[in-house]
Amino acid sequence: MSFVAASAVVVTLYATPAARAASVQPLEIATKSGVQVFSVEMATTEEEKQTGLMYRKELPDGKGMLFDFSPEQQISMWMKNTYISLDMIFIRADGRILRIAENTEPLSTRIISSGGLAKGVLEVIAGTAQKYGIQPGDRVAHPLFNKR
Repeated sequence: MSFVAASAVVVTLYATPAARAASVQPLEIATKSGVQVFSVEMATTEEEKQTGLMYRKELPDGKGMLFDFSPEQQISMWMKNTYISLDMIFIRADGRILRIAENTEPLSTRIISSGGLAKGVLEVIAGTAQKYGIQPGDRVAHPLFNKR
């Protein structure tokens, strides 16, 4: 490998982890036990959606990333280059939770499917869904989802 090619690889490896989503917004999930509020980074561009939470070493409780996959569609995610276990919460266009993939396996290339049409995916630290009693059917309040 030439020095120029090797340098390009190093630049790519060190440039990608610093990527952060452009904006942080509040998001609420209404559960049977109450309303849980999260501060979420928005992943709206193709680059933000492809990078997601890759390379992060930690994700504090109450923080997360919301992926905008408008319009509603079948969604496939994976954990490639993701060092921390996550809960992936798939959300329909009406703001209802469709499915939750809990305690995902770090660094796995196994495909995690929405299991139906979804408009967004909320990624939070593993154990969050269980900790707060978040379940399919619960309502998510955020401007991305229609209020019905």
